[in-house]
Amino acid sequence: MSYERTTPCGQIAGCGCQWPGVAAYKGIRYATAGRWEYPRPVTHWDGVYQATAYGAACFQPRSFYDEAQVPEKAFYYHEFREGEHYDYSEDCLFLNIWTPENAAPGAKLPVLFYIHGGGFTGGCGNEKHFDGPAWPTKGVVAVTINYRLGPLGFACLPELSAEAGHTGNYGLYDQLCALQWVHDNIEAFGGDPARITVMGQSAGAMSVQQLCLSPLVKDLIAGAVMSSGGGVSAHFGSVAPAPERYVFWQSVARRAGCGSLAALRALPAADLLAAWQAVQKLTGGMNCAPVIDGQLIPRDGALAARRGDQCAVPYLMGSTSEDIVPPIVHKMAKGWCRLQADQGRPASYAWFFDRRLPGDENGAWHSSDLWYWFGTLDHCWRPMTAHDRLLSEQMVQYLCNFAATGNPNGGGLPRWEAVRKGQSRVLRLGEGETRMGGVNTAKLTHTMLTNKAVGE
Repeated sequence: MSYERTTPCGQIAGCGCQWPGVAAYKGIRYATAGRWEYPRPVTHWDGVYQATAYGAACFQPRSFYDEAQVPEKAFYYHEFREGEHYDYSEDCLFLNIWTPENAAPGAKLPVLFYIHGGGFTGGCGNEKHFDGPAWPTKGVVAVTINYRLGPLGFACLPELSAEAGHTGNYGLYDQLCALQWVHDNIEAFGGDPARITVMGQSAGAMSVQQLCLSPLVKDLIAGAVMSSGGGVSAHFGSVAPAPERYVFWQSVARRAGCGSLAALRALPAADLLAAWQAVQKLTGGMNCAPVIDGQLIPRDGALAARRGDQCAVPYLMGSTSEDIVPPIVHKMAKGWCRLQADQGRPASYAWFFDRRLPGDENGAWHSSDLWYWFGTLDHCWRPMTAHDRLLSEQMVQYLCNFAATGNPNGGGLPRWEAVRKGQSRVLRLGEGETRMGGVNTAKLTHTMLTNKAVGE
C-alpha cells in the first residue's frame, strides 16, 4: 500500500498504524523558529517528505532527569509514558495526521485538531493516549501537534517586546501556525479546511479557549472541544498583561547569569530550564502561561467573552469528578455553554465524566477521560471492561458527530441536550448508563478539599 500524497508543500509519504485502513503521517514540520522568535510556516520542501516517525517534543523538565525515579511524577509516568521513548529539542514544531487511507484529496472529511495539555510546561502530541486516535475509523481526520513549552514557549521580556512589537505566547503562536498550516494543507489528506474542530485538555483546553477568543483565529475553526480547562473564571485560567511577567523573567535571566538577551538566547536549554525552575520554586504562580500581548490575546478573557468576541461556533465542554479544582472547572464549562445560549450563539453541550477507572482507587482523575475520547484503551495498562469499551465507543462517536456537524447526536446514541435557559443538565459519562443529569457541586467541593489530586 502506498501512503504517498501531494500537498501544497510537496510530496509526502506516510505509513500504516494500528487501525486497519488508516494512514499515519508523523513528524510533519509545520514551522521553524529560533529561540523566542515567532514561528515561520513551512510552505515547501524538496523531494518526498518521509513522515514515518514522530518529531521531537519541546525540551521540558523531564528531558533532563529519569522520570521513573521521581515519586511525584510516578502516576502519570506509569499511566502515559512508561516504556515509551521521546526525543526532545528546541526544534520541535511538528504535527501528526491520521486519515482514512482511501480518503481522496477533496473528500471534505471533518478534522479534529488536538492540542495537548501539561501545564504549558510538558507533554507532546504522541504520548500513549494520543498515539493513533480512533477518529479516522469514523471518517474524521485526526491531527495532534507539538509546540514550545515552559520558558521556551512563554518567556516575557521587555527586550523581546522592543524587538518584535510584543512578547510572550510563543507556544500559542505555534498552535496558531499549526492550525493555519492544517487549514492550508489538509485537503491533500482528505480533510475539509472549512470543518476544523479544535480540541484540547487542561492547558490544551486553556489554549483552545484563548484561540477561540482571538481575532487572529476567525474563520479558521468550525467548532471547539475543551476538557478540564475551558471557560473563563476569576479563580482559574486568568490572563495577565505581558509586562506583569517581566520581573519574573528578569529574575530567571539573573539566576542564569545572563546580562543580555543575546546571552540568554545562547544559554543551553538545560541551564535555562534549571534557572526557571529555581525562580519558580521561590515565587510560585503560573508564570509559563498565556499573556495579554495586544495581538493574539488583546484583552482579558472574561471581558472578551462578555463582549461576545469569541468564535461563533458550537462548543463541547466538560470535566471529571476527581479533576483538579473539580467544582470550578465544572462550573466554568457549563457556564461557558450557557453564555453561548444567552448570547444567541450556536448550541453548545456540556459533559461530566465520573468513570472510576479500573486498576486503582483514584477515580476519574484529571486527564483520565482522554483514553476514552481518543479510543486508545488498548494502549492502557488498566484492566478495561466491556463497560469501558462501550463508554469509549460512545464518546468517540459523540466527538466525531460533533466534528462533522456541530451536533454530537446521532447514530443511536443517548440524546445529548444543549445547555440553554431552562436546561442546565449535562451529559453524564461514566459509572452508570450514559444519560442527561445533574452534578452535585457540594460533593465536588468536598472532593477538592479532601482528596489530593493525582497526576500533573
